[in-house]
Amino acid sequence: MTDNREEVMEEELKEAEDAKAEDAKATEAEEDTQESEAASEEAAEDSRKENGETEKEEEVKEEGKEDTEELRYLRLMADFQNYKKRVEKEKRDLYSYANEKLMNELLAVVDNFERALDHDADEGFKEGIEMIFKQLQDVLEKSGLAEIPALGEEFDPNVHSAVMTEETEEYESGKVSGVMQKGYTLNGKVIRPAMVKVAN
Repeated sequence: MTDNREEVMEEELKEAEDAKAEDAKATEAEEDTQESEAASEEAAEDSRKENGETEKEEEVKEEGKEDTEELRYLRLMADFQNYKKRVEKEKRDLYSYANEKLMNELLAVVDNFERALDHDADEGFKEGIEMIFKQLQDVLEKSGLAEIPALGEEFDPNVHSAVMTEETEEYESGKVSGVMQKGYTLNGKVIRPAMVKVAN
């Protein structure tokens, strides 16, 4: 009887231990499952974050690309506007100064006319020469030619070329006291500076 009791008790103890072991295994399995689920959720969260960041990065890249294209467009527009202005200026300059070479050659004719008029000649002949000279001057003025004022003016190296200085009481120091050759501008550009004497 005692042996039977001991055996029964041993069996009950064994069953209890087995049940305990099974409970421990079940608890462990449950913990593993929970850990696995937590890890999956964490991975999913990380994936969502990465996807969110990737989307943001793509948005930023798209915005950057749009900005770059807009900047390129604006630069091209600015370059084109500058090009148009430059071409227009070159055209204006071309029209304004296209006659410069011809004008320079005609200035020699003008100088000779003035020298001829300074000499005594028959009154009728002189009057005819003056009329022709006046007509020539009008044509040249319409084309943009203008005489540079010199006599009595303050010496200006931009428009006057000093060939000598002289002592004179008629003009103050630094003033142009004599003109040896007239100077001219064509549409505001000096094509021949005036050759002058300057008072000391």
